[in-house]
Amino acid sequence: MSEKAKQKRLVVLGGGESGIGAAVLGKVKGMDVFLSDCGKIAPRYLEALDRYKIAYEQGHHTEELILNADEVVKSPGVPPTAPIVQELVRRGIPVISEIELAGRYSDAKMVCITGSNGKTTTTMLIYHILREAGINAGLAGNVGRSLAWQVAEDKHDVYVVELSSFQLENMYDFRANIAVLMNITPDHLDRYEYKMQNYINAKFRILRNQQPTDAFIFWEDDPVITEQLRQFTTEARVFPFGECRTDDSAAWVDESGELFLQTPETSLDMPRAQLALRGMHNLLNSMAAGLSACLLDIRKEDIRRALSDFEGVEHRLEHVETINGARWVNDSKATNVNSCWYALDSMRGGKNTVLILGGKDKGNDYEEIMPLVSEKVKAIVAMGKDNAKIMDFFEGKVPVLRDTHSLADAIAACRELAAPGDTVLLSPCCASFDLFNSYEDRGRKFKAAVREMKKRELGV
Repeated sequence: MSEKAKQKRLVVLGGGESGIGAAVLGKVKGMDVFLSDCGKIAPRYLEALDRYKIAYEQGHHTEELILNADEVVKSPGVPPTAPIVQELVRRGIPVISEIELAGRYSDAKMVCITGSNGKTTTTMLIYHILREAGINAGLAGNVGRSLAWQVAEDKHDVYVVELSSFQLENMYDFRANIAVLMNITPDHLDRYEYKMQNYINAKFRILRNQQPTDAFIFWEDDPVITEQLRQFTTEARVFPFGECRTDDSAAWVDESGELFLQTPETSLDMPRAQLALRGMHNLLNSMAAGLSACLLDIRKEDIRRALSDFEGVEHRLEHVETINGARWVNDSKATNVNSCWYALDSMRGGKNTVLILGGKDKGNDYEEIMPLVSEKVKAIVAMGKDNAKIMDFFEGKVPVLRDTHSLADAIAACRELAAPGDTVLLSPCCASFDLFNSYEDRGRKFKAAVREMKKRELGV
């Protein structure tokens, strides 16, 4: 048999960051790699494919070039219901994730974070702590670069990996040395047959293969996690965190406002007032990040310093400008109802928020935010191609409800409605794919439009 015939054939479905990273790693490891994307591949990724001499196609899937695979890496954006994926499963061809592939070729420590909300801030905060402490850390997964691509080209001692439920779906043997589960609230239910348990099961895959030397960090006040843990066991050491101390707590705040972090490796305390990030949700993010750093044996002074000087995450409660006395805030990353709840909870000053909602609905139940809407929202501006669900739900429940179908029209409506002392809050509850390429695209275009409005006000 020729050497060529002995090569493992790896097919990658999807030509985004995750797919290209998997293809590069497969090529570096000597596999016969073919990548297929039914859409258009971005020029920067085409350059990488050409540089590594990886065969590819775009605009369609050619079955005979895919169904001869020994193994397939499915990018997270490719749903399991896609016809080509269904055919692979029918034929018994293994389908894995990029994260699964990367884990086979790395002995670095893996700190993995998931949850419906807060995972990006927590991931970035852990990464910040490690970098500030001089650790050779990589940032990967849903933020940063592809984990597989870094394993192929840019090795690190520790990887901090944000994992969406989509990325966890086809993870089998991968092991998280530290697994962080922030919370579980309804999200992406359209992907999971509108069954909450299916979504919960995807999130809990982060605990697969953990060993007694590993750690599981979780928010002990989350009712979904608490219920799931009644029927789920893990070999890992558990480190619950919450606002108030319980017998099991590893992180809490006492009545004086002192934050405590306690693990076998490190114990420290610091005034909550010194944390860079404000709000209850950010306190929980800081607890999870601090516990992760303690478990990695980072020096106490490095943890305290990093928790106190972190600058936050783009598109998460990001102040853009103040125009005519009204604050404009970009929370485009709020792609589900619970994330919007946290944003509204952080608003201060009574009924003075103009809230922008809308986008691609994922099975949202807006009842969850209704108490805060009643307390804090003076107007809702719906922004999307189809706002019928939002308009129907909030009709008669807010003083003002506007229906807009473009960013320009939404901003014009907000400008008209916002008075001095108000906050215009883009916290959409929905995915961005009806009018924008991503939540980042939505947030950046929102910021650009607001800043342009500010320039016009100043006559610049």
